[in-house]
Amino acid sequence: MRIDIDTWSEILLTLTRNKTRSFLTAFGIFWGIFMLLIIMGGAAGMKDMLSKNFEGFATNSGIIAPENTTKAYKGYQQGRQWRITKADLRQIYERVPGVEIATPQINNWGLKFSYKEHTMTGILRGITHEFARIEAPVLKFGRFISSADDAEGRKVCVIGKQIAEKFFPGNIDPCGEQIEVDGSYYTVIGVFAKESNIMGGNSTSVCIPISVYQRIYNIGDNLGFISFLVRPGYTVTAVEKEIQALLKEAHHIHPDDKQAILSFNIEAMFSMVDKLFKGINVLGLMVGLGTLLAGAIGVSNIMMITVRERTSEIGIRRAIGARPKDIVQQILLESLVITIVAGLLGISFSVLVLSILELATSGDELSSRFVISFAEALSAGALLTVLGLLAGLAPAIRAMSIKPIDAIRDE
Repeated sequence: MRIDIDTWSEILLTLTRNKTRSFLTAFGIFWGIFMLLIIMGGAAGMKDMLSKNFEGFATNSGIIAPENTTKAYKGYQQGRQWRITKADLRQIYERVPGVEIATPQINNWGLKFSYKEHTMTGILRGITHEFARIEAPVLKFGRFISSADDAEGRKVCVIGKQIAEKFFPGNIDPCGEQIEVDGSYYTVIGVFAKESNIMGGNSTSVCIPISVYQRIYNIGDNLGFISFLVRPGYTVTAVEKEIQALLKEAHHIHPDDKQAILSFNIEAMFSMVDKLFKGINVLGLMVGLGTLLAGAIGVSNIMMITVRERTSEIGIRRAIGARPKDIVQQILLESLVITIVAGLLGISFSVLVLSILELATSGDELSSRFVISFAEALSAGALLTVLGLLAGLAPAIRAMSIKPIDAIRDE
């Protein structure tokens, strides 16, 4: 298809003859492609941001925590407090085959931390070395709590990012230093680079061996809550039900008491998040394609009006020797120019808005990439080309059917 300067000059003249109409026609395409890409890019960024909260956390895991009973059972009144114990932990390993790891954790909120003249409040967490299998620790300095630390009752700790920045400014490695936590001293062996918020951990937490926590706070065999990892071939939902049934039996809790045990299914949560963003993408695709289709119909209608207005011109061109394919080419090119130029502007504007969103969320641990992939941009360009051709097809056929005699009648 040979395109010369005269052809492009004629296209430009035609489109600028009625600027308002051309602008409104192009705006439908612009807005449709913008909405399509901004929803897809925004959803990708939000998913990335949410995923960073759970980064490093095992998806095939769950959490079980005790709550007050809500039903009377076997002589026990409702509202009774109960605790998970080491005996429960042993029973879980022995009687629930789907459990690969079951590790306890105790959280104590609002405690005072001190180092020299610095003080702040945060969370004291008693954990075991197996916790690293549930949530992989990302450390800036040092190491994580080991099995020897727990077995020997060593008073060591891993501190959060904010604590390290306040107590040891200047990016200093604090390993070997001692900090005071609620009147007891612990040697720093590691510093978290970042932490998720799933297990109550954040940048103001201090983690110590759970055996040390039990001894200092004199809580005996009582454990706070249990996080567990399931073996391949088992689902978290099935294992969760088995653990709940075991605990209810051991602590004389009514089988139908759904409030006595708090459970958190990480596998189901990840699945729900994934389905949520897939739904958002589908919704964005429907909204964007619907708007684009409406824009393409608008382009087609405007081109039909243009052809009707140019009946005399087209008829005269046919009379002096213009071939049908020349007329079709002219109309299709006009339709493509409107569609592609408006679409490219929409793509560019969506990239600009997504870049601003990415810049606004940068600089923290939850910074995300609000972007569209090259494949998505390429697909959008191909879609614009197809829509442009389809939008100009009916007007082109109408123009091709105009005969020289029509020009005389139109006059």
